[in-house]
Amino acid sequence: MSDDDLLAVLPRIAQLSTAMNRGRMAQRAMDATGLSLDRPGLTILVTLVTEGTPLRVGEIADRMQVVGPHVTRQVQALEQRGLVQRVADPHDKRVSLIEPTPTGTEAAQRYMTTVLGWFRDVINDWPAQDRADLGRLLTKLADDLTTKLTEP
Repeated sequence: MSDDDLLAVLPRIAQLSTAMNRGRMAQRAMDATGLSLDRPGLTILVTLVTEGTPLRVGEIADRMQVVGPHVTRQVQALEQRGLVQRVADPHDKRVSLIEPTPTGTEAAQRYMTTVLGWFRDVINDWPAQDRADLGRLLTKLADDLTTKLTEP
């Protein structure tokens, strides 16, 4: 892809980012589902639910691309609200894993259902191949860019 082609795509990536961030997608979805969480807390909860298995704080931080102490503070706040709990690591009893409580799982699922509904409404009339290409290419772009940005 030429630099001109890339320059043509960058404004669209910025437009999507703006729609999701400045358009307050997370806040709107939380409002629609009755959640009162900050974005980092919500991201941790969604990460745990989509992962489907308890995670160490460091693993959560890696997935969110933030530092561990930030996640620790957020986990503590989620714990106080009864949305996550600590469980023993079956492979290392010295380590705690974080998992969502049933209340936390239900809250994250309500949020994800709302957001997925908005995306579904937008692409519902697209041809099946376009929908498949979107998923495949966005996954590839996100994975490859994340890898590139984490290289020394």
